[in-house]
Amino acid sequence: MTPEQEYEYIRQARSDPRAFVYLYDHYFPRIHGYVRYRVHSQQDAQDLVADVFFKAIRGLERFRWRKESSFAAWLFRIAHNLIVDYHRQHEGVPLSLDADDDVPQLASPAPLPEQVLARRETFREMRDLIATLSPRRQEVITLRFYGGLHNNEISAILGLDERTVAAHLCRGVQDLQRRYTAERHAEAVMEAIV
Repeated sequence: MTPEQEYEYIRQARSDPRAFVYLYDHYFPRIHGYVRYRVHSQQDAQDLVADVFFKAIRGLERFRWRKESSFAAWLFRIAHNLIVDYHRQHEGVPLSLDADDDVPQLASPAPLPEQVLARRETFREMRDLIATLSPRRQEVITLRFYGGLHNNEISAILGLDERTVAAHLCRGVQDLQRRYTAERHAEAVMEAIV
């Protein structure tokens, strides 16, 4: 969707909610990916994503177009705020990925069963690694890689300077690489011992 199309859909949706369907279809996968990563279950994610779009429709009159990424930043800010509220309500409840249906399905044309299992395992490993980062870096990493946002959009959502976002992103990725390498090394040592 081009910025011009997005602007036109926003304009139309203010008077005809049916036009919002195009915005929903465009942003749903990214919002869902971000929210699903940050909450406890698929059902919670579905509820929160529905709340995001409900709040967006209700608040569309107050939204002001500033530049091409402003609508994405506005939607993700709504999602971020709902996730913060969610975690306040579920404080102390650990994230869990025990059930297979709790792992988000990654888009792919007809994956083979072993590919599905490998993706689920990779997702679990990444979730565990990301959980070792500071809360701010976790948020920046998930917005960037699960939400598909750019640094300027993350900056607008979190109220941080764009350079600060870039620093968190860079250091977060470096931390993840170090921890991943250390885990692989530990696994190799264990396999050699056994």
